[in-house]
Amino acid sequence: MTEPPRPPGSGDPGNYPPEPTSPGPSSAEPPTAPLSGAPGPAGYPPPGGYPPPTGDQPPSGGYPPAGGYPPPGGYPPPGGYPAGGAYGGPGGGYANNEDKTWALVAHFGGALGALVSFGPLGFVAPLIAYLARGQQSPTVRAHALAALNFQILWSIIAFVLLFVSWCLLFLPSIAVVVIQILFGIIAGMKANEGTPYRYPMTANFIK
Repeated sequence: MTEPPRPPGSGDPGNYPPEPTSPGPSSAEPPTAPLSGAPGPAGYPPPGGYPPPTGDQPPSGGYPPAGGYPPPGGYPPPGGYPAGGAYGGPGGGYANNEDKTWALVAHFGGALGALVSFGPLGFVAPLIAYLARGQQSPTVRAHALAALNFQILWSIIAFVLLFVSWCLLFLPSIAVVVIQILFGIIAGMKANEGTPYRYPMTANFIK
């Protein structure tokens, strides 16, 4: 039997050749994982591929390990200074108690002599300390000379003013005596602490 004719456009699809497909692999295959130690994307090694740091390398940040710095400020450690201040020895800077006693005599004695004599005899006690102990002890010599030079100057001023201040009710003499007493006491307190005191308004009559 003959097959009846078919309308146009309804041909058998089997009579037509198959449509061409795009070239390439028919199925997508997952990329193979890189081997251990092979470089990863962008040329970086895979995680964990860096060699461990050796003991010769400094810690991160480029800083030396703890304890490698000197003490802050460049100062020596505590306890590195000599005891006894600038003088050394017992008694706050004196070699012995006798030196301290004579230093106090020079300063406090000068103040007391100025008070008792109303000025002119303030130099007596420092002079005694200088003559009695100044040759044996450099510390006593320094204290006695400081007090003696100060008291000599102001004793002379007090002596002169005693004769010219009668009409002025002794006011200048009182001021001079107050200066002698005040600075003599201050110097004595410093000497008690073992610190030399530099008298203001003084002169170096004796060196």
